[in-house]
Amino acid sequence: MKAIMQDRYGSTDVLELREIDQPVPGDDEVLVRVRAASVNAYDWHFMRGDPYFARVIMGLGAPKAKIRGRDFAGVVEAVGARVSDLKPGDEVFGEVDGTFAEYVCVPDNMVARKPANLTFEQAAALPLAGNTALAGLRDLQAGQRVLINGASGGVGTMAVQLAKARGADVTGVCSTRNVDLVRSLGADHVIDYKRDDFAADGRRYDLIFDLVGNRSLTDLRRALTPNGALALSGGGTSNGGSLIGPYSLFLKARLASPFIRQHRVFFVEALQSKANLGELREFAESGTLVPVIERTYPLSEAPEAIRHVEIEHARAKVIVTT
Repeated sequence: MKAIMQDRYGSTDVLELREIDQPVPGDDEVLVRVRAASVNAYDWHFMRGDPYFARVIMGLGAPKAKIRGRDFAGVVEAVGARVSDLKPGDEVFGEVDGTFAEYVCVPDNMVARKPANLTFEQAAALPLAGNTALAGLRDLQAGQRVLINGASGGVGTMAVQLAKARGADVTGVCSTRNVDLVRSLGADHVIDYKRDDFAADGRRYDLIFDLVGNRSLTDLRRALTPNGALALSGGGTSNGGSLIGPYSLFLKARLASPFIRQHRVFFVEALQSKANLGELREFAESGTLVPVIERTYPLSEAPEAIRHVEIEHARAKVIVTT
């Protein structure tokens, strides 16, 4: 099978399309013929080994996971002996390392049936970004005011829709070119950060979901209500070279926490599970959550797709098809 492989850290020139052996599923795994996979910031962070401290998990000298890609949609090719809820021919989606490939083996608890009303490309956009949006908004209540900083990105476009589904008053922050997109997703208010400063306009929010990491902890807290919460996820600079990257703001928040009597600050952890995938499927099939796709690339151009997401600040989701 063909796959996008990586043997060392660096820019897109470390990625190579190769012919490798097709994987064989274990007893608790599902073999999926990948039809589409999504590009995430996760991919360029892994490509570059950035931030440096994360190499303790990624691999110190080279990535442990050699095939890039994290989420997918496709068709079940074979199932392991202990898998009972899926069978060959089922259309599925899920999340696992190594999805920029024609086939991937997935643990049974990280794959679920694809939303019936979505294309493979749309379904592939859901898992990682959708899980992150769910985690960041988990405690959001109807009637609360939420600000999503980075509302036009992969996670942001889903967070806007999910926050509206929870009955919140939603403000999205994005660049000028994306204002109409964010408004079309249901945002009640859209702030063009090139023209206005959400931290200085006097409006206060019950939850700020920060997906960019471009504002100080002081700025973010200034825009919260007295008992508001700050959810931190992603951000940081591209091109590698950072020590702790998007975690810097969270570490500052942890260090400052003994002196902060108000506000809850948490780093969003998107834990993968069949239950979460099922929740995303329900939102999609009800029409509540519609993945937005900016562009699609063939597998052979996956390095260019990653470059586009990293360097050109792609809006919504970018998809790789096989």
